[in-house]
Amino acid sequence: MIRRALAVRRTLALLLAALTLLVGAAQAAQATGYRYWSFWDRDGDTWTYATQGPSTARPSDGDVQGFRFAVSEDSKDAARPRGAAVFEVICARTPARNGEKRVALVIDFGTTADAPSDETPPARRTACARVPDDATTAEALASVAKPLRYDTNALLCAIAGYPERGCGEQVSGGGKPTATDEQAAREQAAEKEAAEKKDGSQGGPSLGLVAGIAVVAVLGAAAVWQARRRRNA
Repeated sequence: MIRRALAVRRTLALLLAALTLLVGAAQAAQATGYRYWSFWDRDGDTWTYATQGPSTARPSDGDVQGFRFAVSEDSKDAARPRGAAVFEVICARTPARNGEKRVALVIDFGTTADAPSDETPPARRTACARVPDDATTAEALASVAKPLRYDTNALLCAIAGYPERGCGEQVSGGGKPTATDEQAAREQAAEKEAAEKKDGSQGGPSLGLVAGIAVVAVLGAAAVWQARRRRNA
């Protein structure tokens, strides 16, 4: 009986150790992302991730587009541009002209938590770009937010010179968030929750939870098998 109890305790200890390692690995994986400028289209009161790059997208007169610098895992969890984004407000002092179009741009340089080391993000800005009718978003952006920087694959690396270095590099989280960062995180979480409700989807269980359940099942079965073997010995 004592030997059986000790065997069960050893199995439970193994289970707890496995779960601890699993949770730690899941958290580390979730903390890894890429630092880059994301590109957005404004659809009514909602930002939607652009389906084209700024070098190929050709907005129409009256469109609102946004850029956000942040660390994100992918387009599904990318941070949206913050603040109001109304064409009539941004382009109120830019009259229409024949042969040209006006594009309202929101440029959100992100938070200090997402900034490269030793760099401070500029304040969020808006601008009304008046460009030829056939101009791309990249051309509209260049007319109001130079200098732009691209890599050899035409990936947008910097707007208005920010950041000074780096381009889509992989990074890991771990810095202590500021009050501004926490507010931004709350806003992003609220926007993501609203988007999920709109789509009728609340998302599935996390990888850590699914894997944790699997580990519990496997080690639990092992414990039962070991106990039966000792009882029948």
